[in-house]
Amino acid sequence: MMGLFSQAGSHIRRARGLSEDERAPEDTEPDDTSILDENEGSVITSLISQLRVGMDLSKVTFPTFVLEPRSMLERITDFMSHPDLIFGAESCPEPEERFIRVLQYYLAGWHIKPKGVKKPYNPVLGEFFRCRYDYPNGTRGFYVAEQVSHHPPISAFFYVSPENRVIIVGELRPKSKFLGNSVSTTMEGENRITLLGKPDDGDYVVTMPNMYARGILFGKMVLELGDTCAVKNNRHRLSCDLEFKTKGFFSGTYNAIVGRVRKGSMDTGEVSGRWSHVMEFKGTSNGKRVLFDVDKDGQSIAPKYVAPEDEQDPYESRRLWHKVTQAIEAKDMEAATRAKTAVEDAQRDLRRRRDESGEIFVPRYFELRDGRWCPKLSIPQDASETAIQTVESWIWPHA
Repeated sequence: MMGLFSQAGSHIRRARGLSEDERAPEDTEPDDTSILDENEGSVITSLISQLRVGMDLSKVTFPTFVLEPRSMLERITDFMSHPDLIFGAESCPEPEERFIRVLQYYLAGWHIKPKGVKKPYNPVLGEFFRCRYDYPNGTRGFYVAEQVSHHPPISAFFYVSPENRVIIVGELRPKSKFLGNSVSTTMEGENRITLLGKPDDGDYVVTMPNMYARGILFGKMVLELGDTCAVKNNRHRLSCDLEFKTKGFFSGTYNAIVGRVRKGSMDTGEVSGRWSHVMEFKGTSNGKRVLFDVDKDGQSIAPKYVAPEDEQDPYESRRLWHKVTQAIEAKDMEAATRAKTAVEDAQRDLRRRRDESGEIFVPRYFELRDGRWCPKLSIPQDASETAIQTVESWIWPHA
């Protein structure tokens, strides 16, 4: 969603004859913007002309040249890219230190973004993505995500590394609106992180900031994270309200964050920095420490193993969107549009047949329990090889 309107603004500003310096904010990253050719810009300008302030954008179909060639279900794995920040957290004797480790994990996921601020594919109902991580220390991690609802869109996801004693369960419910000169995307939902080595800690609950595409019609074009989100652990009364600060008209900087870590009502430290560069924590009783340095630590992204597409199920993300991805990577936007339309038409036909037959869609991997989407798995609580095999055979039942 964000990429669409960022690039639209680029086209409109170029049409007005503004210079490159006027189009690009001075302290944003070079990869945050890209220039459309005239045909692409005309499509975007026409699309914007049909939008109205306050319009819900969940049902708007977007042209393929604004798409990042992967599904939203796969993009969520960006938050599992730096597992070393959370592995071993249960061995930290102080609850405050365990909390900071979870906070590091959360903050480290934001720096990963595609060139040009592209928008991932909207998953279709029943689509799923699954992968395995093989870590340098010989341990493994497993991830599966599924689109459990289409209207409203809900993506449920589950990550577990039995040997490293970590579980992450969550869901995302994005809602986008056109606001005139900007677009907002509210990322409802939460992640729940459990350290199996410290079951008495309970869950660490994490929410997401909102996203804004500014200056899509006039002014400076930029993608921002904004508003307040939270990291909480109720068992130890620990919390951090993080503010992703948007740049002021006359002052401030892009991608800034500030936050207070509290134990109960007492401040124990503050978080500051830029999520695209360096973030630090300064405790009230000790010195300053770096939480994450993108230039130093951002290159060590954990690789994931995904089965070859010819071995995947038809509704597995990479196989489902294969022709779209192939065409985008070949820069053949006409072929990409045809392939994307075929996926969407097949989904509409399936939905119509379900409505006619009265069939109720049942997710493959997740079920609704007490208002939360949870994996259909009795999650192993130990690090044995049996526990690992239980998880692996549940995710890949025919492997």
